[in-house]
Amino acid sequence: MNKPADRPGNARRLPAPSPLARHWCLDPGLVHLNHGSFGACPKIVLDAQRGYRDRMEREAVSFFCVDLWELLDRARREVAGVVGASWEDVVFLPNATTAVATVLDNIARGVGLEAPLGPGDEVLTTSHDYPACRFNLARVAARAGAGYVEVPFPTPATHGTPIGEDDIVEAVLSGVTPRTRVAMLSQITSPSGVAMPVARLCRLLGERGVMVVVDGAHGPGAVDFDLPALGAAFYTSNCHKWLCSPKGAAMLWVRRDLQKDFRPLVLSNSARLPGGRRGRGRFATEFGYIGTDDYTPMCAVADAVGALPEIAGTDWPGIIRANRDLVLRGREILVERLGLDRPYADGLIGPMAALELPRVAAGLRERLASRPTAYADALQDALVARHGVQVPVWRSSDQLGGQEFDGRRTIRISAQIYNSEAQYAYLADALAAELEAERGPG
Repeated sequence: MNKPADRPGNARRLPAPSPLARHWCLDPGLVHLNHGSFGACPKIVLDAQRGYRDRMEREAVSFFCVDLWELLDRARREVAGVVGASWEDVVFLPNATTAVATVLDNIARGVGLEAPLGPGDEVLTTSHDYPACRFNLARVAARAGAGYVEVPFPTPATHGTPIGEDDIVEAVLSGVTPRTRVAMLSQITSPSGVAMPVARLCRLLGERGVMVVVDGAHGPGAVDFDLPALGAAFYTSNCHKWLCSPKGAAMLWVRRDLQKDFRPLVLSNSARLPGGRRGRGRFATEFGYIGTDDYTPMCAVADAVGALPEIAGTDWPGIIRANRDLVLRGREILVERLGLDRPYADGLIGPMAALELPRVAAGLRERLASRPTAYADALQDALVARHGVQVPVWRSSDQLGGQEFDGRRTIRISAQIYNSEAQYAYLADALAAELEAERGPG
């Protein structure tokens, strides 16, 4: 495996990131334009996590039996403050996919519904919801004998450009029938980077008797919102993305009237304490400790929530505005340099933006699709290896269940306060060079 110094891209003169990049451990031999996939944790937050881990290893019994509970409560308060929620309604799990699976298991048992899911019922999502979450929803539906409905997400191929909020609302509602009981929606879609009109959809779906689960994997720290006002029954989010916590921490918010019968997938030693313990009810008690594990990423969420504003010199709304403004400028650079269309209206853009690349000619598709890749498309490998740029490239056909490559590909850029405008200009030049090379002889 090549070390960072061995990458051909390191021989190039890379554009400087933001001066704030010094607060991260980012490889200086790469241009990091994919914060959205796995985030990046500042050094000061990693130091805080290391302190919690050292504390755990010095005296594990006291850490797990005494210290952990107050540390988690502190983190619950801090993350709840970012989204306007009550901290008592927030707990942690290792990642948003686990949180979604937990929510769906509870829904299948009838939590929040008049009866458990069963034959004749339907669940709804879109083709641009995160694949792992869609797979879990489909499995829950199959086990219950319920119908699984996946509505096609509006794309330039189906709706032209730019796609607006009304197009998305119409698409989601088109899948609703009198049998629809649950809808699972992303707050920001993964492949298209669209900030969904979640509050509007929750209201319209609620009017139709549909309970909504919001997968906010890209939520807190990415867009400014008031969580209770969204109107969702359940909400999940990864803290390691836009809050920049260590990996292994996701928040789960459950509407208070649904918490009584809401249980973890794994029952702990506290499972037969219906009133909870340590002054906490069952909800907080059961989710506060689900067996021996490394809970230090969750403890460090509080440190991340405090660190980013200090690093940025502004509050969370200011960070959110700055990242959105930067990604819009980055999008414009790519649009102008490569002659691309803007697929989604500006009002649907958060800290990420997706663009459709020029469509691959029919005669080239088989050759380009057959190239080996460590990612979803070999164009991403080329950008990393030859230019030192890390940015995701997806084949649009993969979002439709692995259909034959139709020549459509999407690139998604992210903006975090460690990025600079010059990095998007560098990406534009790298893309132009690689797209030209693809059209050459094989």
